[in-house]
Amino acid sequence: MQPFTGNFTQQEPIPEDAIAAAVAVMRGGRLHRYNTGEGEIAPASRLEEAYARYQGAKYCLACASGGYALSVSLRAAGVRAGDRVLTNGFTLAPVPGAIAAVGAEPVLVEITRDLVIDLDHLERRIADSGARVLMLSHMRGHLVDMDALCALCEATGVTLIEDCAHTMGAKWNGRASGGFGLAGCFSTQTYKHINSGEGGLLTSDDPEFMARAIMMSGSYMLYERHRAAPPPEVFETIRLETPNMSGRMDNLRAAILLPQLETLDANAARWNARYEAIASRLSQVNALYMPHRPPEEFFVASSIQFLAPGFSPQDCEGFVARLKEKGVELKWFGAEEPVAFTSNHRSWHYVPAQDLPQTDAILAGLFDMRLPLTFSIGDCAHIADLIAAEAGMS
Repeated sequence: MQPFTGNFTQQEPIPEDAIAAAVAVMRGGRLHRYNTGEGEIAPASRLEEAYARYQGAKYCLACASGGYALSVSLRAAGVRAGDRVLTNGFTLAPVPGAIAAVGAEPVLVEITRDLVIDLDHLERRIADSGARVLMLSHMRGHLVDMDALCALCEATGVTLIEDCAHTMGAKWNGRASGGFGLAGCFSTQTYKHINSGEGGLLTSDDPEFMARAIMMSGSYMLYERHRAAPPPEVFETIRLETPNMSGRMDNLRAAILLPQLETLDANAARWNARYEAIASRLSQVNALYMPHRPPEEFFVASSIQFLAPGFSPQDCEGFVARLKEKGVELKWFGAEEPVAFTSNHRSWHYVPAQDLPQTDAILAGLFDMRLPLTFSIGDCAHIADLIAAEAGMS
């Protein structure tokens, strides 16, 4: 079988209308979100309005990064140094990093082999830890039963903040990911569903929470220029007692993102077609397990994951190496050392070591692969055949 020659890090070009919008901002020179002329509405404010409308949220804040959205959401929710915050044992480093950045302690929760948080273990961790905030990571776009999770949070008095870096455009039972708890945190980094290189969005229906987040983001006393924000009276006390922790999105990135938002749903369908081309093939391979996607979940599959439960560490290393020689780039979450964007809880030395045998057993055979829209459906079928052939040899 011929090797694959595509590039796993090559994104589609920024759309021409987004390029034109960016050029207009640069020609005008008003890149800072509060640097507006008389009667002008900043692109950052227009993006917040548009994304709040898309998300079905009352309020939205455009941030410098998804990681900043995570950390400012914790601060605006009242998390303080020494508090404990629950999160998935399987996520990417910015999630425990955001918890550690506010001086709180991450409390890690086991996952299931379908790559979602284990609700039974979560219930025990809530009781054992005393934590009253859950930063739920929809890691790699996999949604847990959100109805059951919300019922558990309500019963235990736990505040839910959703990390939606991989679920922009996704839904559970028709309800947008990010709309189930106090806040939803989104990323617009290059490998996410809309691309500004770096950036983030924070949504909420809670006026006091969002007023604190806006002040923390560095609005000074210009909060009335936010059009997807609470009314001015909500800021009266908050504006004087909330520290400035500047993390604003600039108008250049906002201008690039606005046109992309209009094509997000169409691109979600394109990603999912590529996912299905690979998942349908790999689900026929006895050595591999494809995580179950329940019918209540509408996902946006900009990446794909599968497990090889019977592979030894040596098998996994050989599997990755052989596929790389054939042009297929897999990430393996069971490696001893972190590689690029891939790490696991054992390499987060700023987090107290925690015993997660179920999660460790899953990560030992877990593989992950990007699905850029620059790949055709035929490309994906070719990739799937190469993976299937190598899985049969391991």
